[in-house]
Amino acid sequence: MSARMPAPGADARAHSDRLLALIKDQVAAAGGAIPFSRYMELALYAPGLGYYSAGARKFGAAGDFITSPELGPVFAECVAACAADVFGQLGGRAEFLELGGGSGAFAEAALRRLDELGAVPARYLILEPSADLRERQLERLRAALPARLFDRVLWLDGPPEKTWRGFLFANEVIDALPTPRFAIRDGEVFEEYVALDADGELTRVDQPADALLHAAVRHAERDIGMPFAEGYRSELLPQLPYWIQAVGGLLHDGVMLFIDYGYPRREYYLPERDDGTLVCHRQHHAHGDPFDLPGLTDITAFVDFTALAEAGVGAGFDLAGYSAQASFLINSGLPERLEAIEAIDDPVARLARTNEVKRLTLPGEMGERFQAMAFQRGVDIRPLFARGDLSRRL
Repeated sequence: MSARMPAPGADARAHSDRLLALIKDQVAAAGGAIPFSRYMELALYAPGLGYYSAGARKFGAAGDFITSPELGPVFAECVAACAADVFGQLGGRAEFLELGGGSGAFAEAALRRLDELGAVPARYLILEPSADLRERQLERLRAALPARLFDRVLWLDGPPEKTWRGFLFANEVIDALPTPRFAIRDGEVFEEYVALDADGELTRVDQPADALLHAAVRHAERDIGMPFAEGYRSELLPQLPYWIQAVGGLLHDGVMLFIDYGYPRREYYLPERDDGTLVCHRQHHAHGDPFDLPGLTDITAFVDFTALAEAGVGAGFDLAGYSAQASFLINSGLPERLEAIEAIDDPVARLARTNEVKRLTLPGEMGERFQAMAFQRGVDIRPLFARGDLSRRL
């Protein structure tokens, strides 16, 4: 653990110990080892114990990290402008589906802006697997929104089961999907597993990869034009096409927009990035040990945007565009938002909004580290990516 990282309190450590005991039981029940992806799934989503399933605050200054919607309303207002364009093209009944509602900050700001634009969706759907986060979102939106907007909000336990039309949005969702990790040993593909060492502590071991992971790794090698070096280790999501089909396959007409941090495949698998992209967060400290305090620590991996493009097109969508977050926001109404910020009378509030925009757009902040990728079917939002499009890098 980083020396600068605050030590957890007794209750928090006890919570982590309970999850750790569950994980060790799972390892034993599986015959001594579980895939890293299964460990990540338990660490993040085990009912009542996983990082996203338990009650500790995750987002904002009091949590472990800050997402774009937590900085203020500007990010959501720009996404809402994009959605309003889509709703205008669709006409009639359209819906907005947010994957993972976080604290509810995005939904609050997006619905307010959609209302201002005269583009309130028929329903605002939130697919939120965490019962704790769902309750926090409900409380926030009920208190913050007028009843006529709050009544449009509906929480889902799973993806829509019937065809629908509208706008699907996911901010920092794919990075938290439980990911397999692979390793190259003697030219063969292995998968990273989690086992117990002689002292009963978690450790990593490699086992021969199954056919799905093996084929996905070889596909990545062919695409980048070289084999992975001996000892190379990284992440790969062979299940991403199935996930995209599950969450968006029934979107008959509309847009899927994903914003996350990551790289095109050729940059993702650079030779020097030979231990992958795994990053853990706790109380605004980043580190690389996924075994440190499970249940109290977020575990993420960067997104391979080439793989995301392949998955979206494979699900029957057209790639609308791919750009840095800053370019997407500028093309989606940010200049208008800046004019509104300049008109704020309160200098403190005006400065706060100005700083928010800087963090969202500056290259050294979120502007280039986060990237946007959109898919379309039955509508056309390609103009929103005409300036700053990075599709040539995929």
